[in-house]
Amino acid sequence: MNTGKILLGVLAGAAAGAFLGILFAPDKGVNTRKKIMSKGDDFADGLRDKFNDFLDQMEGQYTDARNNTEDMMDKGKMKIQDVKLDFKNQVNDKVGQISTNNNH
Repeated sequence: MNTGKILLGVLAGAAAGAFLGILFAPDKGVNTRKKIMSKGDDFADGLRDKFNDFLDQMEGQYTDARNNTEDMMDKGKMKIQDVKLDFKNQVNDKVGQISTNNNH
């Protein structure tokens, strides 16, 4: 189970508990409604904060993945150039050997 689901479950449970506690508390209806609205706002703020944290985390993971991909591509390009250069040198060596053998 991932952390986001656990956190959402804890927040939902806390909100439900606070709502029921206020609903059954011996207080005037006006005060109870104010408390419910206040707790609802607190819950919404908490969800908004958690969602923003989640988005920040996803953005960080995306950036890391993009940077890793760019690094791998750069390394691959360098490796290809090394292989090309090595191949070119080997061909030149063989051509040089053939030229030397034909001149004798």
